[in-house]
Amino acid sequence: MPETRLEIKVFGDPVLRKKAKPVKKITAEHREILSLMAQSMYEGGGIGLAAPQVGISSQLIVADIGEGLYKLVNPKVVKCRGSQAIQEGCLSVPGVCIKVKRAKQVWVEALDENANPVKLEAKDLFACVLQHEIDHLKGTLIIDYASLLEKLRIKRRLSVLKESNKTCKLKL
Repeated sequence: MPETRLEIKVFGDPVLRKKAKPVKKITAEHREILSLMAQSMYEGGGIGLAAPQVGISSQLIVADIGEGLYKLVNPKVVKCRGSQAIQEGCLSVPGVCIKVKRAKQVWVEALDENANPVKLEAKDLFACVLQHEIDHLKGTLIIDYASLLEKLRIKRRLSVLKESNKTCKLKL
């Protein structure tokens, strides 16, 4: 069987703005997608990836901040506490970093790839990554958190990304 690769979608692709659909029943295909997402995340040098970022409108995320890989289905933040502001980058918005204010600690409920319930308590960077990836499932990007000054600073970069996205679509 040939190796399958997932293409990371960049700013300007409409799939990034769509609300992802909950997974009703986890199948072998979902498990394969989660594995391919993890591979794409590692190859891209990321620490988290959501299914919409690879063109799949399903509530699937992967995350690894160096403490082990998490594959989560239908993740939801059920409680949060505190606040932190961290410079965030995104594989779907390459070359752009935005300081984003998020909860310092979150409690997340999800299913693992075998449909077992998972309850996570995450702090600091891991809390940030989970919130970032769950945002993707809602169609929210880091640029949505940018101040007016930051939006002006990144405007040219976003135009270039949008234009390259159109060019890529024309080549298909």
